[in-house]
Amino acid sequence: MKRAVIALSVSLLVLATTAFWFFKVEESVKGPEVLTFGIIIVLVGFGLYFAYRRFTGAKRGEPAEDELSKKVMQKTAAWSYYISLYMWVFMIWLKDMVTLDTEQVLGAGILSMAVIFFLCWIVIRLRGIRND
Repeated sequence: MKRAVIALSVSLLVLATTAFWFFKVEESVKGPEVLTFGIIIVLVGFGLYFAYRRFTGAKRGEPAEDELSKKVMQKTAAWSYYISLYMWVFMIWLKDMVTLDTEQVLGAGILSMAVIFFLCWIVIRLRGIRND
């Protein structure tokens, strides 16, 4: 239950600060800002979905984590770690060709890692875990 409260509060906090940032922009919003905002909304939605599942499971008396959910998270973390390593290598290669600030590269990298984790989680949940 503690994790659900943490996920809910972090998701709402990120959503609030992103809304403040989005409405504070004085000039017209361009493509990269809209893309970044969309990615953040998807990730916040993932956090809210996670919190919702925890709250409904707690109401039904289900355990917070079982063996399958632990195995799915372990597999997701392993896949996303390996893919993120290659993503960072690509971003380092791309940094030499494009003029971007270091903060922009780091921000894009962190958001990319979150999206990679989210996509790996979806793939593993849909595909299932095979017998190893």
